[in-house]
Amino acid sequence: MSETPMSTYTVPVPQDKAGARLDKVLAEALADLSRTRLKGLIQDGHVTFGGCSCGDGVALTDPAYKVQEGQSFRVTVPEATPLELEAQDIPLDVVFEDDDLIVIDKPAGLVVHPAAGNPDRTLVNALLAHCGGSLSGIGGVGRPGIVHRLDKDTSGLMVVAKTDLAHKGLSEQFAAHTLERAYKAVVWGIPSPPAGEIEGNIGRSPTNRKKMAVLSRGGKPALTRYKVLKTFGTRAALIECRLATGRTHQIRVHMTSHGHPLIGDPVYGGGRNRTRGLPENIRTAVASLGRQALHAFVIGFNHPRTGDWVRFEGEIPKDFNMLICELDEM
Repeated sequence: MSETPMSTYTVPVPQDKAGARLDKVLAEALADLSRTRLKGLIQDGHVTFGGCSCGDGVALTDPAYKVQEGQSFRVTVPEATPLELEAQDIPLDVVFEDDDLIVIDKPAGLVVHPAAGNPDRTLVNALLAHCGGSLSGIGGVGRPGIVHRLDKDTSGLMVVAKTDLAHKGLSEQFAAHTLERAYKAVVWGIPSPPAGEIEGNIGRSPTNRKKMAVLSRGGKPALTRYKVLKTFGTRAALIECRLATGRTHQIRVHMTSHGHPLIGDPVYGGGRNRTRGLPENIRTAVASLGRQALHAFVIGFNHPRTGDWVRFEGEIPKDFNMLICELDEM
């Protein structure tokens, strides 16, 4: 289904859905529209009773409305409005692309979407230029669908939705934690045991609101699985991390709580104290990296249209690899 000006759909309530939320029933019936998109349509008055005794044409504005057997609803999907962001010709490393989605290898230093302090020159600006008119009206606005993020200075693979169907399908997989995501990181010290799990709720630090932290109360559950791939003397290790959840700064926070912050991390890494006593070439390599040593090298998921499992593995970027080469000399 593609969105055209004022597309209209009729959705009867199945017998087994009586008592369910309106937005959920509509999302199950209209596979190409995300639940978030439908929630917005409901709140904007684009969903009405239709073909039932409830009063044809009466708009519903509550996504949580409990539907009843025998009811029918009309969903009007207006044309997507243009996004008020500039398309900017920023080079992208495209790993895969089709009509529904695009997988890119994000370089370190590229912010994913505009925000305070980064109004443009973001991945979203680049995607608007790259994808042109092929973008769907995700959320009612013609824009690429960001379904997950990488920190500005974390490099690696990202998948972005180009259609509502893809946005819905990918979002559901992220919510269910069924995607495969693997990262490589270089940390201070040697984690013990060499493979394990780090579990702990993550939320805003009560002492520094600019940082995240593992909290004893509140926060959101988070689980990171790690294994040591290589050690560099006793001072550092290359590890692989796999996410069972996706919280802000999750790997950085969990590894720090485990006593092994990421090398180069300006927020959680411990600063210059960590490089004291190291050879000059190592200190130079850490300073030259200029970011946390974290790279998303694997992403795998069920394609939202075909259902086929697709998996992508990227190469380690040059700056990350140069750090590893210098550490190898220790």
